[in-house]
Amino acid sequence: MTAADVLAALRQRGWRLATAESCTGGLIAAALTEVAGASDVFDRGFVTYANAAKIEMLGVSSATLAAHGAVSEQVAAEMAQGALARAQAQIALSVTGIAGPGGSEHKPEGRVCFGLAHGDHILTETIEFGALGRGAVRAAAVKHGLTMILAGTFAR
Repeated sequence: MTAADVLAALRQRGWRLATAESCTGGLIAAALTEVAGASDVFDRGFVTYANAAKIEMLGVSSATLAAHGAVSEQVAAEMAQGALARAQAQIALSVTGIAGPGGSEHKPEGRVCFGLAHGDHILTETIEFGALGRGAVRAAAVKHGLTMILAGTFAR
């Protein structure tokens, strides 16, 4: 599975994609736009590293952030929904996590939460990649995010 595969699946559906990224810092958008011709299906990417950016750019609720923290499926869901609402897209992927180094007892390094929004449907999941190191966690999150998009294009 490659970014080109994801773009081909989106193209086949006639869908456009938006991304909302925190811990990956735009790496998913970069992987997609590395492929020539991506502009016909990739609409835009939001890099919302700070909580204030998640609130301002995506409409994530400050109450959700306070209750669950930025690394949560609840925030990932709101990020994906916010990206979808603010883009000219039919599907949106979000990612928020702790790439490392560090983490906490409750939210360890390598925990990444994903959201995939399409219409009124939202899918969230948390993957524990483990303390692989910052670069490896981010690379694994990109790969998983692309896989989620590809699966989402065939789900409906």
